[in-house]
Amino acid sequence: MASLTLTVVANMTSNYSEGLGNIASVQKVYRNGSAYSVRSRESMKNAIMVQSGFYDDLETEVAKKVNQKIASEDNNAATKRALEGGYMYTNTKTYIRNSSFYLTDAISSERFNNEARFHNNLYMASNYAKNHGINLQEKAGDAGLMPYQYEYEKSLKTYSITIDLDMIGKDENFNAEADANEKADRVIALVEAVRNLSLVVKGNLDNAEPQFIVGGISKRKTHYFENVVRVNSDRIELSQDLKDKLSEGFSVALLHGNAFVNEQDIVKELSPVSMKEFFDKVEDEVRKYYGI
Repeated sequence: MASLTLTVVANMTSNYSEGLGNIASVQKVYRNGSAYSVRSRESMKNAIMVQSGFYDDLETEVAKKVNQKIASEDNNAATKRALEGGYMYTNTKTYIRNSSFYLTDAISSERFNNEARFHNNLYMASNYAKNHGINLQEKAGDAGLMPYQYEYEKSLKTYSITIDLDMIGKDENFNAEADANEKADRVIALVEAVRNLSLVVKGNLDNAEPQFIVGGISKRKTHYFENVVRVNSDRIELSQDLKDKLSEGFSVALLHGNAFVNEQDIVKELSPVSMKEFFDKVEDEVRKYYGI
C-alpha cells in the first residue's frame, strides 16, 4: 500500500466565486480573523484533469435531469481515464467510485488585499453604435455598453496532491483493472500536469508551475507535508518538523529565481534539487512501483 504525495508552493491567481451585478470577487477562506484568497480544490482538480488529458475520453449523459459521467462494463475507471477522478452514476443502477487522487485548496500565504480592476466593452459598443446610428453618449444601454470590475489577486499559494497508487486504474464496480503500464502512465500524466500547470483566468494565461515542492512515495495515504510547508512574508519556514519528514526518504526541489527571500537558507538547510531532477526521480519511482 502506497501513495504519491506532493506539496507545492506556486505563484497563482485565485478563482472567482460569488458576484454582485457586474462585480466579480475572488474566492476566499477566513482564518484567525483574516481573509485569504484561495483557488478551490475543485478548480485545481478540474485544471489538472484537463491538462493531464484525463478528460479527453470523457463521456456524459443527462439522466433524471442530472448530467453524469457514464459508467458501464465497457466504460469504467479501468478503461476510461476520465473516470479516474471518481463518479456517481445513477441511471438504471447506482454506481459510485471515489477519486483515486485528492487535492487541497491552494491557499494564499498573504492576507487578502483587494485590488480592483475596472473594464468595459467600449470598443464593441462603439462598433455597434456606429453601425446602427446610435449616439453612444445618449443611449449607451442600447449599444450594449457595459462597465464591469473584478478583484484581482496573485500570490504564492500552497496546495497538496496525494495519489492512491493502489487505486489507480481499478474499478471494483465492474471488477476491472488496467495493466501496470497504463497505471504508471496515468500517474505520470497527473505529475506532469502539476509540473507544468497553467491556468486561464479572465482570459489571461497564468503560469502556476511549482516554485517549491516536497514529496515522494509514502506508505501513508495522506497529504504528508500539508502541515509543515508554510510560507510567511515570502519565506519558507525551515522548521525541524519539515526537515524530519524530508529525512524519511522524500525529496525537495526549488525553482531558483528569488521567489523566496530566504532562498539561500533553503539551499543551505534543505539542499534542494532542480525541478527537472525532482520530477524525473518521482516518475522513475512510479515506474518502479508498478514493476516497469
